[in-house]
Amino acid sequence: MSLPSSLPSSLPSLRIAHTADLDPADLRAARALLREAFGGDFGDSDWEHGLGGLHALVHDEAGLAAHGSVVMRRARHRGRWLRVGYVEAVGVRPDARRRGHGGRVMAALERIVERGYDLGALGASDDGARLYTVRGWQRWPGRICALSPDRGIVRLAAEEGDVFVRPALAGALDPAHELVFDWRDGDVM
Repeated sequence: MSLPSSLPSSLPSLRIAHTADLDPADLRAARALLREAFGGDFGDSDWEHGLGGLHALVHDEAGLAAHGSVVMRRARHRGRWLRVGYVEAVGVRPDARRRGHGGRVMAALERIVERGYDLGALGASDDGARLYTVRGWQRWPGRICALSPDRGIVRLAAEEGDVFVRPALAGALDPAHELVFDWRDGDVM
């Protein structure tokens, strides 16, 4: 049986690689894609946050079509520090949108989160929230805090409502108790 000519005979390639295994050209392509995907609103600290973990990259006939990464962070919940697979730098080239590339990137990252971390988390823009919700990510209804380097635990009230979680090895969390994330430069979440 042959496929109709309007359907692709194979999906664009998906590659999973650690930052250390990406060559400079891969990293330049990913950063350029993210700048374009975010309309130029993707700065140095945003890029930095997506490094040091595993990247999911989808290539099509025109080059890099989609990217996302998962990096390890720590979050305290109910007195226990959890290993968090934090999803970062998810973007799809504008001309490649609505073709399932973002979903393929997220499926690869979700597998990593579910098998390798206590919890999955991410900070979502209004535009990205639908993708995550449809995929089973849950908006965290509780307090979000961070352990600052000079003020101790600080509440990040402006981030509440924008943080999504995905239960993994630790199971479901109790939103009556805050999530306290590790600190980082730039946007903490």
